[in-house]
Amino acid sequence: MFRTITYRRFLVLAFAVCLGLAGRTAAAKEDSASGSYSVVVSKATHDDPQWKAVVDALVAKHGAKVVVFEKSVAESLPDLRRQFPRYACFVATPTETGREFVAAVSRLTRRLDDDPYTDLMWGILTGYDAQCALRIAKYSKPLVVHRVAAATDVELALCDEGVWYCELTAGRVVRREAGKEPQVSKGPTDSTQSLVDALNTYHADLFVTSGHASERDWQLGYTYRNGTFRCKDGQLFGLDIQGTRLPIRSDNPKVYLPVGNCLMGHIDGPQCMAVAYMNSAGVNQMIGYTVPSWYGYAGWGMLDYFLEQPGRFTMAEAFYANQQALMHRLATCFPGAEAADARGRELPAGCKPSAQADGLGLKLQDASGLLYDRDTVAFYGDPAWEARMAPAKAAWEQSLVEKDGRYTFEVRPLRGARSFEPINKNGSQRGGRPIIQLLPHRIAAGSVKIVEGVELEPLVTDNFLLLPQPRGGEPKASYRVVFEAAKK
Repeated sequence: MFRTITYRRFLVLAFAVCLGLAGRTAAAKEDSASGSYSVVVSKATHDDPQWKAVVDALVAKHGAKVVVFEKSVAESLPDLRRQFPRYACFVATPTETGREFVAAVSRLTRRLDDDPYTDLMWGILTGYDAQCALRIAKYSKPLVVHRVAAATDVELALCDEGVWYCELTAGRVVRREAGKEPQVSKGPTDSTQSLVDALNTYHADLFVTSGHASERDWQLGYTYRNGTFRCKDGQLFGLDIQGTRLPIRSDNPKVYLPVGNCLMGHIDGPQCMAVAYMNSAGVNQMIGYTVPSWYGYAGWGMLDYFLEQPGRFTMAEAFYANQQALMHRLATCFPGAEAADARGRELPAGCKPSAQADGLGLKLQDASGLLYDRDTVAFYGDPAWEARMAPAKAAWEQSLVEKDGRYTFEVRPLRGARSFEPINKNGSQRGGRPIIQLLPHRIAAGSVKIVEGVELEPLVTDNFLLLPQPRGGEPKASYRVVFEAAKK
């Protein structure tokens, strides 16, 4: 089925694709020269010819270096420290990719240097089988998200077009057609067929879900009876209230954000929802909780960075940014908690809220929630693959200019007093996230000297700059941070 594209959207898509392809060509040369992409894989998986083909595809695409470990992914740390890549892709079979593996990867990628922040952009590349994983590994054409479909409230005003079906009120539908404002309408109380169609015939580029879920199913209604999505043998399907099975076969490349679903990111073998989305719904990248979700910072925050700052971040970059925002909140609001190595809610002895936490109204329960989320959300897919929202006017502009080792970062509010207010409050832990700027290359963090803007409390690490959002009153015309640093 062909998709109708307006002339404006055609120009945006053509420009983004050309820019993305040019960027990947340049990046591929840089990868080959500087080792900025590493593939990490177990010996057992690397010895399997079908899965080795997945590794080989990533090596060919990115000029990557390969790190092979025997038993534990933690064994990869010395090699990763030597390579210090910008991206690391962990190739794993669906039987290897459990919640403990996800947690181990998350912890590992913070240990390449001495600060508590993640040192590279990472993703776990898996699939229902090696053929599914190989399709994802080989795919290189950038994705510009024009069509969004969701089963929870998302900010359609920042999307080219889209539709969401309410999980709280039966039959409530909000739709935006290209060039028009979002409109509320009445739809079927059983939205199963509509959501199946959103994948099969509407060909959504981004799918967003929330609500009750497990590794085997997803309930479409949160507060009312509705249908479900289920999986079997790598095939995703809907099951409506009447018990009608509705196959999902969607091959357009897309990204998936189950921002509020429990367990949707837990891959405990080939019979699970995540790999079925990859295998029969065309999903190339997704996130997901590997545990029951309750706090929500690591999941819902993806909308703050990816959808609500349209075009600024790729999906992998948005995941990275949200993780650093989480770590920064831990480090500044609950000093010492960021160093806790265990996964779970247990806080280090003596941990207590700081003055910053008091100012934000945060309690010790928030520290427990942040720790709970930190290592329990997975990112699946090739982290260097570019999938980003079509550009739209965000709440602020930001820019970074570097000349002779002097970096000037500037933020210009665009919505007056509303520039730093939450855009959409649906979900948990929404809004208030720091402004993040990825650096174009790694710098020596120890060489950083803040020349201007120290009162803004910026954080400059070896690969990103973080600026807490301005709070209270009418914002300034601009906020500026100038720093000097040596390249690493």
